[in-house]
Amino acid sequence: MKNFIKTIQDIWKIEELRNKLLLTIGFMVVYRFAAQIPLPGIDPAQLAELESKASGGGLLDILNMFTGGAFASASFMALGIMPYISASIVVQLMGIAIPYLQKLQKEGESGRKRINQITRWLTIAITTVQGPAYIASLPSLGIPQSAFLLGTGPMFWFSSMILLTTGTVLAMWLGEKITDKGIGNGISLLIMVGIIARFPSAFVQEFTSRVTQSNGGLIMVLIEVIIWFVVILLSILLVTAVRKIPVQYARRTVAGNIKDIAGARQYVPLKLNSSGVMPIIFAQAIMFVPAALVSASSSETVGAIAQSFVDINGLGYNLLFATLIIIFSYFYTAITIPTNKMADDLKRSGGFIPGIRPGKETADKLDAILSKITLPGSLFLALIAVFPVFVVKFGVQQSWALFYGGTSLLIMVGVAIDTIQQINSHLLNRHYDGLMKTGTKRKSVA
Repeated sequence: MKNFIKTIQDIWKIEELRNKLLLTIGFMVVYRFAAQIPLPGIDPAQLAELESKASGGGLLDILNMFTGGAFASASFMALGIMPYISASIVVQLMGIAIPYLQKLQKEGESGRKRINQITRWLTIAITTVQGPAYIASLPSLGIPQSAFLLGTGPMFWFSSMILLTTGTVLAMWLGEKITDKGIGNGISLLIMVGIIARFPSAFVQEFTSRVTQSNGGLIMVLIEVIIWFVVILLSILLVTAVRKIPVQYARRTVAGNIKDIAGARQYVPLKLNSSGVMPIIFAQAIMFVPAALVSASSSETVGAIAQSFVDINGLGYNLLFATLIIIFSYFYTAITIPTNKMADDLKRSGGFIPGIRPGKETADKLDAILSKITLPGSLFLALIAVFPVFVVKFGVQQSWALFYGGTSLLIMVGVAIDTIQQINSHLLNRHYDGLMKTGTKRKSVA
């Protein structure tokens, strides 16, 4: 503990790092404050039923968690950063098929800026579709007519659409500013802070249920916390696990030395879970389709089939959810890990995998290894995604069970690891030990 406090003091001594952290915290506070501001003309005192439906363990609960409760508060930030994430996914997928986007991806920084601009405009376009859908669904989600103080006429629709779009653009701007001027990935941090905002109330609710209702008592709470830490540890292992592929360099020049080192050996790290949380996000988006069919279809047969895939604790939902996660893990890994490019880069730099010829054979070897390690990675990812269902079966409250797996836990773990790595980078550059080390100042080497 003493070393940790010393490390915090070291962080505070570095002005650049201190300013980045303060800026990041400040922007996250602004985001949380904005999430509590309701749309004009809606009485926040009459949103009890909407909050109940959005925290009842269904798909709305997951959406509400990603927006930090703004969805259930009828806030102008109700759509949050989700349209931007949707736009980013669409642009990434379109980059596979559209030559113009492929060209921009190869243009370096200028191309990245252009792609970001396209993503921003697409975010606004998606908001103009999701915004009206959200406004139209408010009465069916439990908001009484009396809660609309100014009615639901054209003026309410127009002002609400303007503000929902403004809220999404504000969230997008805050995320990009955190990425550019702060610490960590801004978009991921905004999602994480929204998820963490639900954590205290979920834990208090579970604690109260166990203690006051003689439902296991403090011993059961302690067991749940221990299991939760074990799941976090396993999630960290999933995020950080890599398969090291040995690479031999016939001739390498070390910077600062005149001599060449023959036979230098390095490694190409291939992640066990190269796709991160994206398969869960893709699968989660598709799982909203059955709910839409239930509400939109007049066919009893279609409605009955779709209904079996609506209950997030049901067998049908979780089997389909896990299957989609495994499929999307392979799909997303295939489009984001360019084994051909990796093989070409190795060939140009004089590297090769021992026993494998450079070029196509190297690409095939990397692809085969990636396919093999993606299977256990995707199975583990699917297991973590559906693990809250097993926890609920043991009497855990739904709101607390969501922190035992799924997108929420993996986002928190991934963002925490990424942020710590960036902080460590700043500390090591200033001759300090990393955040997880001893916390003492290193001696400069003459």
